[in-house]
Amino acid sequence: MRLITREELRDKLIMGDVVTLVEALPEKYWRDSHLPGAIQMDYTEIADRAHKFLPDKEAKIVVYCASTECQNSSKAARTLEGLGYKNVHEYAEGKQHWLEAGLPVVGSIN
Repeated sequence: MRLITREELRDKLIMGDVVTLVEALPEKYWRDSHLPGAIQMDYTEIADRAHKFLPDKEAKIVVYCASTECQNSSKAARTLEGLGYKNVHEYAEGKQHWLEAGLPVVGSIN
């Protein structure tokens, strides 16, 4: 697993690079707000759901969670790698870091 910075991720999204974003938090938090285009898959569901929602094991996948204190993204990324995904990145600073930069999210922040 490789780490990706906020700036690298932002630039990839702006340039239209094909990146699959996975929010590794429970659905409630994803509904509250998520990075644009992100799918929700709690880290505990990755093993059961990845094959359905992430069929291409060569695709660039970026996993994130709430913040650096949250370990869901690293757990999810390790699980994906264990399932044979080849291009997994972790945005370790997560949604909080994204919001602190004033970058857009989908949903409302309560």
